[in-house]
Amino acid sequence: MEVKSCRNCRRLFNYISGPRLCQECKEELEKKFSEVKKFIEEHKNATVNQVSEEMEVSVGQINQWIREERLSFSEESGVLLQCEKCAAKIRTGRYCDACKVAFTRELSNVYKRDMANISRANEKKSEEDKMRFLGRK
Repeated sequence: MEVKSCRNCRRLFNYISGPRLCQECKEELEKKFSEVKKFIEEHKNATVNQVSEEMEVSVGQINQWIREERLSFSEESGVLLQCEKCAAKIRTGRYCDACKVAFTRELSNVYKRDMANISRANEKKSEEDKMRFLGRK
């Protein structure tokens, strides 16, 4: 654990992981998130800029919540993001569903390949570890 300065209020706190915010600022941010989410649910046509102005939250913070898949705008709002891999239009997150499936498949293949390599290495090691006798074949 290390002591850091909160990026919001500059108070010192014991930093473990995540954003560099003290506990009070984290709680305040979560409260603001709940208010923003409620506002978006009530105002289906609201854009990111409108939400930012009305709720006094930065556009960057709203975009972060969208990328984290914590917020999603309705179709009426016209808010669209681009998939970071293929540039397809998406409403929330960083990647479209097709890219998520491709990533999952790719990771699964890497895992299977690595497990097969480990298995082969273990078999080779057990063959090498067998007792040998001189003069016997």
